[in-house]
Amino acid sequence: MAQDETLGSSIPAEARSLPSPAMRGSEPAVAAASSSSPEDRKRPRGGGGAAAIAVAIVLVVVVGLSAWYLSRPTPLIIQGEADSTRIDIAARVDGRITKLPVVRGQNVDAGAILLRIDNPELVAKYEEAIAARGVAEAELARIHAGTRAETIAVRKAEIDRTAAEAALAQQTFDRVRQLTAGQYATQQRLDEVTDGLRVAQRSYDQAKLAYAEAVAGFTPEEVRMAETKVAHADAAAGTLKSLVDQMVVTAPADTQIYQIDIEQGEVVAPGIPLLSLVDMNDIWLRFDLREDLLRDLKLGDKFEVRIPALNDRKIVAEVRLIASKGEYAGWRATRATGDFDLRTFAIRAYPTEKIPGLRPGMSAYADWPLAKQ
Repeated sequence: MAQDETLGSSIPAEARSLPSPAMRGSEPAVAAASSSSPEDRKRPRGGGGAAAIAVAIVLVVVVGLSAWYLSRPTPLIIQGEADSTRIDIAARVDGRITKLPVVRGQNVDAGAILLRIDNPELVAKYEEAIAARGVAEAELARIHAGTRAETIAVRKAEIDRTAAEAALAQQTFDRVRQLTAGQYATQQRLDEVTDGLRVAQRSYDQAKLAYAEAVAGFTPEEVRMAETKVAHADAAAGTLKSLVDQMVVTAPADTQIYQIDIEQGEVVAPGIPLLSLVDMNDIWLRFDLREDLLRDLKLGDKFEVRIPALNDRKIVAEVRLIASKGEYAGWRATRATGDFDLRTFAIRAYPTEKIPGLRPGMSAYADWPLAKQ
């Protein structure tokens, strides 16, 4: 017993306090709980606090992004299209199309022949006007040349003849008057020779006036009248010539044939469009904007535009035209009752650089007003 006690006293207290193997096998949960629970209660819980901080940070970020998204300006997509100068060619004369050397889509230079018109009646009238102008010019030349020398000589001979007749009539009158005074001639005979004398004197006076007229030539009024006739004939011939020239229709500029509304051999009338041309060197972008979107827009402003037909290419366009008057009201009313409508204004923007492949009719999009630069 003493030894046992001695041995038992030499065993450490921890060993003595441990349960026996049988007891360890029967009560493992109680032993584990009794051995670990005090230390676990003293250990700090750091994992739960970090998770709470992370959740708070996520919430702050979400709230901030939501506020930024709601406060930023919402872009409005505006749609336009490419456009270009279009020229509608119409005939100024009627006639039959005898030649149509162009086809749709063909590029033509300025002055190139587009079509020819045949009108024989118009050509005949032009030739008649040329002949009339020649007559007027010849008359003016005759007036400027003055009276011919032969005409002056004839007028001088007429003076001599009438002077001789007047002298003979005077002598006859003197004889008959003496005979009448001696009662050798009747009063009737005296009256006859008296009338003959007057006629001879008037003829002599007329001959002298005609001679003076021939020597003096034409009056300034006659010269101006002849010049006016020439001008009138020249104007008439010029008018018909301009119409004859219009029988050949040419391109006014370097353009492309957009549309042909006639066929060779057809009869056309003045004023009816025959062909349509487009200037591919003058292409712009047209947008129809509501009036409330024009608040800060002015000439010279630039904005970015996307062209879907060119692989959604982004280009910069410059505003060069803002319509001075709204064209139509195609947008929502500004009041709930619909009393007022927002008008639409057309703007024209030109690309700042030449865009290969840009053709009239292509769509264009822009985020408004974020696209403004």
